[in-house]
Amino acid sequence: MAVALQVVGLVLGVVSWCLQSSCTSSQVWKVRSQAESVSSSQWTFEGLWMSCAATSLGSVQCSRFKTVLGLPVHLQTCRALMIISLLLGFAAIILSVLGLKCTKIGRTSDQVKDQIALSGGVMFILSGVFTLTAVSWYAAKVIQDFYDPLYGGVRFELGAGLYLGWAASSLALLGGSMLCCSCRRKNSGPPVRQFLYYSSSGRGQNIYRSAAASESSSSKAYV
Repeated sequence: MAVALQVVGLVLGVVSWCLQSSCTSSQVWKVRSQAESVSSSQWTFEGLWMSCAATSLGSVQCSRFKTVLGLPVHLQTCRALMIISLLLGFAAIILSVLGLKCTKIGRTSDQVKDQIALSGGVMFILSGVFTLTAVSWYAAKVIQDFYDPLYGGVRFELGAGLYLGWAASSLALLGGSMLCCSCRRKNSGPPVRQFLYYSSSGRGQNIYRSAAASESSSSKAYV
């Protein structure tokens, strides 16, 4: 059961990392609202790295943001969070593979492998939290600007890149939780104690060993 949880958690983590990569490189984090567009045959959309304009004829023109320090604070923060989440996800994949119970790495004990897998699960969870924070913050900013009557700029709506981020964060959290649950330690019972009884007789010294008493029956000693 633990091996199945680890394998499923690793697969979900790999899928989440792929979605995080697509989300980070996506240019459709927000799309210009059609209510603000003069022509319905033109679309404007933006991502973390550039803004693009497309027409109904299929032509797309993109331009990178020329400055970094001049960008809004939430955009710079979302960039940093997505990059950190990708690095954490990549490290989590490596640790999870090394910590699988079905993999053999030298003479590594099961306890050490459980700790490695647990570390990978925690990294997956952190990666999902960072991605969730980035896309949720970006979406909140878009929604706030859209409904702000005093906002003088172009109004945008939520793009497909945000939904990719939400899906990636959900899978990362689920996969990391499954990896952590697979490494849960079972409560071990009390140590077995053995008692030795010595009796001296004319033939010599005899040693009697008594078994550990069970919970259902009381121990008995014979002299």
